[in-house]
Amino acid sequence: MAVEIRPITPEELDEFKRVAGNALVMNPDTFVGMRPEFTLCAFEDGKLTTSYAAWPFMMRLNGTAVPVAAVTTVGTLPVYRRRGYLRKVTARYFQQLHEQGERAIAILFASRAAIYQRYGYAVVSTNVSYTMDPRYLQFAFPSSATGTFRELGDDDFPLLVNLYRSFREERTGLIHRGREMWYASALAAPPSGGFLHRVVYEEDGEPQGYLIYTTQPGSAQVPGSAQAPGNSITIRDLAWLTSSAYRAVWDYFASMDIIERITWGRVPSDDPLPHLLLEPRMLRVTSSDGILGRIVDVERALPSRCYDEEAVLTFGIHDDFCPWNQGGWKLETSPEGSSITHTSETPQVVMPVSTLAMLVFGQISATEAARMARLEANEPDALPMWDRTMHTRYRPICTDMF
Repeated sequence: MAVEIRPITPEELDEFKRVAGNALVMNPDTFVGMRPEFTLCAFEDGKLTTSYAAWPFMMRLNGTAVPVAAVTTVGTLPVYRRRGYLRKVTARYFQQLHEQGERAIAILFASRAAIYQRYGYAVVSTNVSYTMDPRYLQFAFPSSATGTFRELGDDDFPLLVNLYRSFREERTGLIHRGREMWYASALAAPPSGGFLHRVVYEEDGEPQGYLIYTTQPGSAQVPGSAQAPGNSITIRDLAWLTSSAYRAVWDYFASMDIIERITWGRVPSDDPLPHLLLEPRMLRVTSSDGILGRIVDVERALPSRCYDEEAVLTFGIHDDFCPWNQGGWKLETSPEGSSITHTSETPQVVMPVSTLAMLVFGQISATEAARMARLEANEPDALPMWDRTMHTRYRPICTDMF
């Protein structure tokens, strides 16, 4: 067998979509916008066996715009599985990222996290979901919101973009959206029979937040019956710049008398709503892994994010898959900027590269990592400094699928 790892050609794009669709059990038409230069695939005797691609995105990382490789369409046709092709492609791709020096972090949504954790990825955000009856949107204290809502039209798209940019500014995990991403996710057409709603909240004429949601009709209500009509709302996107705007959004939904169910599927894990409701259990909260992150190049990745503390951190990294990350490092941080160098000093902490990703994204603290045995502390007294330095202003969340 002759095995080749390379990008596809333009003539192979349809075959790429077929292989990815077959391997992932998805409609090939889903992969619109894919370009051959974003791909790196495995071929056996000239036949495409493993699809792999990455979008060149920008992501917020504690308030800093960081280039990331958003890995997608990863799949191997069933007849070619268990031959190590994905491992070969992943190793080649990481080598390319290291050599190119532009994108030091890879992210992805995993069908199964176990597939990618063996390549040094870690779960770096948690997706929370709510499924609620609007009758239970009752609050522990009165609202301070004094603004009003209004519907948006197609001409108001720049307003949504500007509000989203302000909302994502200090956060971690949110993607910089282009128009295509907006219309492929938040502003996509509603399901058959449903309606798409775009609403902005304003105080004294100033936009302070928006919500994008769909309404879906349920079964017809029987006349004279107490049976709920089954109408539902799905929240697609929600952004707020003030606490009063956030509270106003839920007061808005609380008035939906003919809605039986509201679902919000990509909720930040530090979302305020459970701490505001009289009956928070009625949110029916569930959680799952969000994005997985991989520090492909330690030397470039760590100085790329913002740190709010001045500190000197020394650490050792285990990374057999990306050997250029191995060894000891010294990171010097401040709000004005940071730098990193190799060091032969005895490190304060030693960890696998996957744990480092969790710290960089603020998914867990160094102290928590030590308690989980994901990190070995040579200097336990240094852990509080690590906690303060790696802390992110908001918990990580990625609300866009890719």
